[in-house]
Amino acid sequence: MVRSESESRPSEARNRLLATASRVFYAEGIHSVGVDRIVAEAQVTRATFYRHFPSKESLVVAYLEAADHVMRERAAAAVAAGLTPADTLRALASAIAEDIRSPGFRGCAFLNAVAEFPDADHPVHQAVLAHRQWFLDTVTELLSKTGERPAEPAARHFVMLRDGAMAAGCLSDPELVGETFLLGVEGLLEAHASPARPKPSA
Repeated sequence: MVRSESESRPSEARNRLLATASRVFYAEGIHSVGVDRIVAEAQVTRATFYRHFPSKESLVVAYLEAADHVMRERAAAAVAAGLTPADTLRALASAIAEDIRSPGFRGCAFLNAVAEFPDADHPVHQAVLAHRQWFLDTVTELLSKTGERPAEPAARHFVMLRDGAMAAGCLSDPELVGETFLLGVEGLLEAHASPARPKPSA
């Protein structure tokens, strides 16, 4: 059955709202941007906004879920390309470095959001934690296939390298930050793949 224009319009309006919110939340911060601004720039009514998003909070969560989806698609594409686990991690690292070098880069959307929502029980904070757990789990799984050393410590190291690069990328030369991040990831992969040294006997 063909959908009428009125039936398809809400989906289009939701896309405009989410695209507008994603742009302004990332560029200017979440608390500093109100619903009226988003409604005006998305060219919808307040009634349309609340039909798609019961609250600003639900829009913020949708914004983070959209950013999470982009990262998951990148990981899935790298795996689907048939790359080795180590090269999949390199591909993810390269995508992060490209983000850092991109015009308008303002740090990590998730770290920025959690700084504005420090309450660990808040849905926005929970959305950030869910994304970070997925990212850590993904890196851990890939690293577990690249060497005999325990994967989780190396995965936490990878995530910390990523966090540091995302923070430094909007404070320092993004080219240098991206290069340093990729060198760090390469060193991490090399160290993880090397045989573990036996512990000295007591």
